[in-house]
Amino acid sequence: MDRRLDVRYLLIVLLLMLVLPVLSIVVERAAGGVADPWVAAAKWFVFWALGVRLLTVGLRQAAKPAFTAESIFRITDKGSHVIVRELGFANICSGLLGAVSLILPQWRMAAAFTGGLYMGIAGLMHAVKRPEGPNEAIAMVSDLFIFFVMAACMLHAFCSGSGGL
Repeated sequence: MDRRLDVRYLLIVLLLMLVLPVLSIVVERAAGGVADPWVAAAKWFVFWALGVRLLTVGLRQAAKPAFTAESIFRITDKGSHVIVRELGFANICSGLLGAVSLILPQWRMAAAFTGGLYMGIAGLMHAVKRPEGPNEAIAMVSDLFIFFVMAACMLHAFCSGSGGL
């Protein structure tokens, strides 16, 4: 089993989970867009970190399940590929929810809740199992990070009385 860092994977995760959401928030706020920084954070983290990331991960899992099976879960049995494909289909659906929330903001809370909870549970499972390599560690850290971002955004929405993102 290959335990080397997949640099391409790391760069994609950093772009989708941090760089692109933060850049989008800064650009929108500078242009006089969304006034509430929490709403801007929810908008762009849901779109990039949940929508685009889960959609692209899901497409990759459906098309090439070996990467997830071998590099993330350390499973070399090719029989696992059918399960990884199924995971891919679920990620495609969740990713579409997050991506579409950019044009249908009323879907954003559902996307934040569903995607954030999924990321939290996945990150927790990685932590309990203890990452065996750098790619699994990247998955764990990024999953937990987006869980906490989504939890903070949702908490702000509820505490502010707006009830929405």
